[in-house]
Amino acid sequence: MEISTRAFEHNYRLLTSTLVDRGDEPGLPVELLAIVKADAYGHGLRLCAPAAVRAGARWLGVTSVEEGVAARSACSGETGSPGTDSPEILVISGVFPGQGAAVIEHRLTAVVWDAWQLDELEVAARAVGCDAGSVAVHLELDTGMNRQGVAAADLKEILARFDAESPLRMDGLMTHLYAADESDGVATHEQFERLEEAVRLVHAAAGRQPIWLHVGNSAAVLAGEVPLALQRLCSDFGMKPLMRPGLALYGLAPEFSPDEPERVGALRNQLQPVLAWKTRVASVREVSAGQAVGYNGTFVATEPMRLALLAVGYADGLKRALSNRGSVLVRGERAPIVGRISMDQTMVDVTGIAGIQPGDEVVLLGRQGGEWIAAEEHAALAGTISWEIFTSITERVERRFVLNG
Repeated sequence: MEISTRAFEHNYRLLTSTLVDRGDEPGLPVELLAIVKADAYGHGLRLCAPAAVRAGARWLGVTSVEEGVAARSACSGETGSPGTDSPEILVISGVFPGQGAAVIEHRLTAVVWDAWQLDELEVAARAVGCDAGSVAVHLELDTGMNRQGVAAADLKEILARFDAESPLRMDGLMTHLYAADESDGVATHEQFERLEEAVRLVHAAAGRQPIWLHVGNSAAVLAGEVPLALQRLCSDFGMKPLMRPGLALYGLAPEFSPDEPERVGALRNQLQPVLAWKTRVASVREVSAGQAVGYNGTFVATEPMRLALLAVGYADGLKRALSNRGSVLVRGERAPIVGRISMDQTMVDVTGIAGIQPGDEVVLLGRQGGEWIAAEEHAALAGTISWEIFTSITERVERRFVLNG
């Protein structure tokens, strides 16, 4: 895999510019938290986290404490020691028992929604002598997704934990929008109504008020209505707006249903792909009509054919569902996948492509000549989504930085 951090930085700045240029409704400036969870959507955390910081990100989002520690390490060379000007790192899926000490040590910001999570972090903070209100956390509010977040019925009980004696400080509030890619906006509007009720309850409680309010995903950033709603809500309650794009940072815009907002199409065309996935031809062979190819003979040659063996398989992340359906690029032309994709190898039909030899470069995702294969194509053929295509590429596929990607 070739990773263009220059493209990543471009995408971050592009998304930022869409939130700054709001015409006659500038509102409060919306800041972006760069989602680099799942090894930066399979692109490589060690490459993409520092790229986000170079592009101007002050916040990074990861899934786990382990990812947070890795992100802190990846960015230390970019920004200095963790205690000075390095980015804030939000651990979105919270903590497990026993992880509180690592959160404190590496100055991570944990998302919380259950009382036991507060217990875990308070014990760890007091063990090292943290002052009252010195450890920042973000409280997640469940506004209808019913996955994680404190329910409305439990909110008062959780808020009572943030008293003057606690080492924890509610630095931010957040929720997740589960249907931001539905262009009618009905579900999102209902979630914002619930969010406003919860924020009002938080602000009515005694104690320090949170600084940040954030909602997430690329669809919410691109569509345009959510940033305006977030700005208005933050203005009403004296908070700072923050949004959490993921997929768009890596060069793809999510699909909208039932139709795509006009502004999304324009932005889609300006996003730059960050990843190119390549392999090589391992060998070339001739097969005659009637010969089977691969496991269980799911492909049988109907005429004499020339086949190329590729050094890639489903153990690398090439979806087995692409067997007899997908294609690759070699010498600037498409070569169909024939037979079942194996664990480590894939066969393609190169009968109509002259001069194929072992060692030839093969593009699985990306551009070669005038042809292009995007993650959306793999996703459509495999019956999944682009996120899964990216994150399925395994660790044994080396991530290489390219300067002019």
